[in-house]
Amino acid sequence: MSNPLNGTLVLVGCGKMGSAMLEGWLARGIEASKIAVMEPMPSTELGALLSKHGVRLNFSPPSIEDAEVVIIAVKPQMMAEVLPHLLPLMAAKPLVLSIAAGKTIATFEAAFGKTTSIIRTMPNTPAAIGRGITAMVGNAHVSAAQMKLAESLLAATGEVVHVDDEAAIDLVTAVSGSGPAYVFLLAETLAAAGEKVGLPKEFAVRLARATVAGSGELMRQSGIDAAILRKNVTSPNGTTAAALQVLLADDGMQQLMNRAVEAAVRRSRELAR
Repeated sequence: MSNPLNGTLVLVGCGKMGSAMLEGWLARGIEASKIAVMEPMPSTELGALLSKHGVRLNFSPPSIEDAEVVIIAVKPQMMAEVLPHLLPLMAAKPLVLSIAAGKTIATFEAAFGKTTSIIRTMPNTPAAIGRGITAMVGNAHVSAAQMKLAESLLAATGEVVHVDDEAAIDLVTAVSGSGPAYVFLLAETLAAAGEKVGLPKEFAVRLARATVAGSGELMRQSGIDAAILRKNVTSPNGTTAAALQVLLADDGMQQLMNRAVEAAVRRSRELAR
């Protein structure tokens, strides 16, 4: 990445996702002097990271006159309290990039002005290891250069994809935003099922974790469609086929996943109101 910034990158909120992004930027060559962090309750790990690299922490917003990008990474319920304090940063006409769930572009236009360049994104937690995927959509005021800059910054934590309609962000949230929890639940329930049939708990957990992680990595590295990989490992009349008869039943995994994703979409839309 080297350093794509001319001005200052302001990171507002530096919890797990913000910290993952920050580490990615520093690792990929962005100068620490170009980054300023606002985080009222920094963790010990974050404090050590900022101190090590000399990143500014909890500055006064009026002191930054060259804000180029303002990344909003605070919890949605904190927006009303936080956004007014950021108004001095808007004098430089920065790009505002949000990674907050449920907060629409209109939320930030209302706070900073309708002509503000705003990008709304939905990342996911594998960003912490550089394997995330982030969907993004911008308003009409985002320039091509700003979009390219946003892509470069977001790529520090994984893949970046575009959606044309902001309404699609609710759908993305239900699939990739919340999706890691579904995968973790798969590992959790697989381990519990193994324990129920007689495996020692720790052994079942180890088998389940390695199986889920390894299968995901195989899918990523091979690029083969998931359905084909499933069929490749399913011998006719074998043990896998017997299990899949249950999971592929009319009331099986697909119906459960449909209901789960629909519930997540509904909740994302509720949060956006």
